[in-house]
Amino acid sequence: MLFKGSMPALVTPFRAGKVDEKAFAALVERQIAAGTHGLVVCGTTGEASTLSHEEHQAVVELCVKTAAGRVPVIAGAGSNSTDEAISLLQHAKAVGAHAALVVNPYYNRPTQEGVYAHYKTLTEAVQLPIFLYNVPGRTGSDMQPELIGRLSKLPNVIGIKDASADLNRIARHTALAGKDFIQISGEDGTAVGFNAQGGVGCISVTANVAPYQCAAMQEATLRGDYAEARRLNDTLARLHRAMFLEASPAPAKYALSLLGLCSDEVRLPLVTVQSADVRKEIEAAMKEAGVL
Repeated sequence: MLFKGSMPALVTPFRAGKVDEKAFAALVERQIAAGTHGLVVCGTTGEASTLSHEEHQAVVELCVKTAAGRVPVIAGAGSNSTDEAISLLQHAKAVGAHAALVVNPYYNRPTQEGVYAHYKTLTEAVQLPIFLYNVPGRTGSDMQPELIGRLSKLPNVIGIKDASADLNRIARHTALAGKDFIQISGEDGTAVGFNAQGGVGCISVTANVAPYQCAAMQEATLRGDYAEARRLNDTLARLHRAMFLEASPAPAKYALSLLGLCSDEVRLPLVTVQSADVRKEIEAAMKEAGVL
């Protein structure tokens, strides 16, 4: 299977307001060296919502170029505008991304039928594998399992990033979409349990900071060694929590800045980690995970 294991939702490094392409390429190389199974670029953690179209395209292209086929690249291509999502999909396909991650349309809160029509239009417009992305806490709407089953029948819809944190859905998705439908967790804290229920990986924030540990944990689940997976997850649990003590990806960028890998700069309306207590907790969590 091409899409499995630890797949970090990569941050987009900034320096003086501009995308730091040198730092980004170095982060990609670090991930591959750590045994990461795939890369997700220009998603929520990559601050896609504040990238210009030109920046978005440049970062996707840089990721594909740097990875150079060593691991699959999944390009963020979601929008609450169907036409804009088509444009992002066209670019991702043109530069050689292996798949696209398309979020449930946000803000305008379409009905389940509207969501179906959105994805159906995308699959008809661009021939590129698509992962659905259900994250109700950010979009304001929830893709129900019955809708997932319908969407799975569309050409090119190959799986889902599920950030609903509802582990009961995994078996339901399998029943409705089939055993070949690829289910990826979007929640670090429940990733081990997600795989135990039938998932095959995690699109991870924590993996930005602890790529070796996250890759090893995912490898353990994939070979059925859940005792080892739980042991590794125990060392990461504090870091999972720390990554969301302030608005993501500010904590992840602060952690990466401590490692000298990029600036902690984020774009408004996000701000860098403000609380001294949160900074101390991130540092302590990194030490507990063995990365600092």
